[in-house]
Amino acid sequence: MKKGLKTISLILVIMLLATMVAACSKKEGESSKLSVGIVLPTKDEPRWVQDEQRFKDALSGSKYTTEILFSQGSSAKEKENVETLISKGIQVLIICPQDGDAAAGAVEAAKKEGIKVISYDRLITSTDAVDYYVTFDSVAVGAAQAKYLVDHAKGAGEPLYLYAGGAGDNNAFLFFEGAWKVLQPKIKDGTFKIANSSEAIALKDSAELSHEQLAKIIGQVTTNWDANDAKNKAQTHLTAAAADMKGDVAILAPNDGTARSIADVFSSDKAVTSFVVTGQDAEKASVQYILDSKQSMTVFKDVRTLVKDAMGMAVSILDGKSPETTGEYDNKKIKVKAKQTDVIVVEKANVKKELVDSGYYKAEDFTGL
Repeated sequence: MKKGLKTISLILVIMLLATMVAACSKKEGESSKLSVGIVLPTKDEPRWVQDEQRFKDALSGSKYTTEILFSQGSSAKEKENVETLISKGIQVLIICPQDGDAAAGAVEAAKKEGIKVISYDRLITSTDAVDYYVTFDSVAVGAAQAKYLVDHAKGAGEPLYLYAGGAGDNNAFLFFEGAWKVLQPKIKDGTFKIANSSEAIALKDSAELSHEQLAKIIGQVTTNWDANDAKNKAQTHLTAAAADMKGDVAILAPNDGTARSIADVFSSDKAVTSFVVTGQDAEKASVQYILDSKQSMTVFKDVRTLVKDAMGMAVSILDGKSPETTGEYDNKKIKVKAKQTDVIVVEKANVKKELVDSGYYKAEDFTGL
């Protein structure tokens, strides 16, 4: 009898231990789940490496966990990244798409798992699987770039070279739309003459452009957000340009990486007397170019604020609250609620004030301040 009781007791102890181990394993599994998954386009552009660091800084000391993955310019890799994060139990996905339309399938997979999707910086299009959009005011960015060119125009008939971002990026359309609204009246009145786009010339009397009309122009002047593509396109345009399309020129460059490449090409052409070239993102290399008078301006989009807005939105969702929004964007399927972040124009005169005194960069990062 005693032997039987010992056996039963031993079985009960084993069962209890097994239950405790299972409970511990479950708890461990739950705690190892990621709260937020973040997917960024590429590690090959300084802008996104900056964002990675800002996200890490924003989450330090937080009770929430995250993982940041890069798509390296591939929509297929992007989808794979999203699937990896889904398998790790994320509740919120923050994703900056490589291609707005192509990302639809990836976020739809997340949505099926009940994951809230925040489109970051670039809008994911042609799907209803996007819950929120955190962005800089992209139309305002393009308008600021164009206003700078208008404010620095040198008389009538100044050649204007137009360049745009990637044709698959909804932001590229918004940037160009904002720029066109400011530039078009000055093209129409003869202040500028378009040097490198027959589609833009054909539409020079149209103040408002449809998505299809914008696509025609962007198709001719896209840089694909790639510095080498921008360089090659600029070289092709200058080689084909007549003498009256040189001299003092204005250049709408979509971002800092392309601006530096385009500036290098134009500065090497002896028939180009001077040029004003735009940019955006306040990349360190371009800030130095501005200080060295090689690039005219950049639109500073304080990534700290954008990251703060994105993470604030994610935390609100995780805490069961409704995130604050300030507008909405049409993604061709639905109107996506958005939180917009302001932008700042930076030129040589205010580099120190906006970028160094604000703590965004350190003074020792540059020469000639």
